[in-house]
Amino acid sequence: MRNIVCKEPGVFEMRRTERPLRKPGEVLVKVSAVGVCGTDYHAFRGRQPYFAYPRILGHEIAGEVAETDGASEEAGGLKVGDRVTIMPYIACRACIACRAGRPNACSDLRVLGVHEDGAMREYLSVPAEYVVKTEGLSLNQTVIVEPMGIGLHAVNRGEIRPGETALVVGAGPIGLAAMKFAKLAGAKVIAMDTNAERLRFCRQWAGADEIVEAAGDAAAALADITGGDGPTTVFDATGSPQSMMKTFEYAAHGGKIVFVSLVQADISFHDPAFHKKELTLLGSRAATLAEFERVIACMREGRIDADGFITHRAPFEKAIEAFGEWLNPGSGVIKAVIEL
Repeated sequence: MRNIVCKEPGVFEMRRTERPLRKPGEVLVKVSAVGVCGTDYHAFRGRQPYFAYPRILGHEIAGEVAETDGASEEAGGLKVGDRVTIMPYIACRACIACRAGRPNACSDLRVLGVHEDGAMREYLSVPAEYVVKTEGLSLNQTVIVEPMGIGLHAVNRGEIRPGETALVVGAGPIGLAAMKFAKLAGAKVIAMDTNAERLRFCRQWAGADEIVEAAGDAAAALADITGGDGPTTVFDATGSPQSMMKTFEYAAHGGKIVFVSLVQADISFHDPAFHKKELTLLGSRAATLAEFERVIACMREGRIDADGFITHRAPFEKAIEAFGEWLNPGSGVIKAVIEL
């Protein structure tokens, strides 16, 4: 089978290997499409934490069941030909976070495409409990379940309530997903980014109520929008340490900050200002099975426009060339998908 391997930062190779052997309790999945994530871009550039080379990237997955066993069919109802996505967060099931029902915060979490080889290949074999049926969903819907789940998990971490004001900084795919689910939770949503075209997309796709250009006087704009109060919850999905540190200025007194971004850097803040506002700072990592299922339900209800979310695509044989083009900020990419 064909594999796209990130040999080292800045270098992709197309390699051929045998199909993986399915172990007991695993499901062999034929990959149909792979979404390209910010994590993949960071890994290609050599800026991704927890990463080692060579690595097959890709953790936003749509596929179909190619092979299973009786135990898997009995446990998950999976059968050959089922359209599926994969939860790429492989947990130990034994650590304190796993025992507390938070496997996404597992102390030894293994993420496909980061710690282990991912889905930029024709087949992969994974434990049956991480294979999620997406019956009734299109290929486009299935391939974006994972990034939508990341956004939903962030909103759940922020415990968004109807009527509050949520600021989402960063209008990439994860920021857009957070905007969408904050809106579905009943919040007034403010989108902030440096890219005017992406801000227009926030209004169109996510239904953002207000937009703020980060390059201007963002604090003044937020004060004007919120009547001087500031947003009650601030999500940062930029991957920029400077942006993440600015969120402490934006949040309202008694507010919350949710870091969805993961950066290979130290983050600092002015402690007296943090205490004066009695802020709550939260990290957000991965997503849960319940959140995948919630995303799938929203897809079935027509609440998420998958077709409009995917802006660029390439066939597998041209993916390496296309990946280089998508790295260009001028490409206008929101979500790119590799199709097999």
